[in-house]
Amino acid sequence: MQAGYRQDAPWAVAAVARLRREAGRDAYASPTAWGLDHLETLNELREARRTAEPEGRDGGIAAPSYFSSAARATQEERERREDTAVHIAVTLWALHQQSLRDEPMHLVGWPLGRAVRRLAHGRTGVRDSEASVDGAGADPAEERVEDAGETVRRRFVRVGTASDTDVFATRLRELVLLLRSARIPLDYALLADQLLLWQDENRRDDVRRAWGRDFHRRHGRPDPAHVDGEGDEAATDSVPADDLA
Repeated sequence: MQAGYRQDAPWAVAAVARLRREAGRDAYASPTAWGLDHLETLNELREARRTAEPEGRDGGIAAPSYFSSAARATQEERERREDTAVHIAVTLWALHQQSLRDEPMHLVGWPLGRAVRRLAHGRTGVRDSEASVDGAGADPAEERVEDAGETVRRRFVRVGTASDTDVFATRLRELVLLLRSARIPLDYALLADQLLLWQDENRRDDVRRAWGRDFHRRHGRPDPAHVDGEGDEAATDSVPADDLA
């Protein structure tokens, strides 16, 4: 969809516009979102998992959720959280990408903490000018976290201290709007995974630690060799899965 939007494909432009209008609304709760396929893909993955599940059990025994109301409730709660995570991530991406054709706003290797740190140091995009290399400007790898802009840092803290999903999504949306203005991307696939974990109070601190770690980590200048000709993907400084384990 991102590639189609950047090429002005009518179907992609229309889909992104609809997704953008759903930012801040619950998944499935708004009839205007019915027909968008971002959650259909998630349901296809679930069906594939359910189809494969009996094959991995002794003699094809059905999943416990078929027999236990408690197991069924647990499954439904997990699916609700999955829906919420994907819906928030995709609608925020649509808001982030709005009217931007020259750069992708979903970019691998740009976790939330990294993007916010760049924003807090007053930088834009993912590429630095040659002045930074020649010494006329600060190398991003040398910028201290203590020098981060206080206004942006406070917004980041507000995201981290949110206690419920609605407040969290609202505060994150405000931050995404600032990132859009600065043309700084986010890794929305990683964000969706983190949003799923964040909804589990027992895993919430794991997500906060990952955000804080990425904010304090000194990220070097992106290597242009990792960005393809269309600028659709970057693999620089990706976050190891162990960060959220």
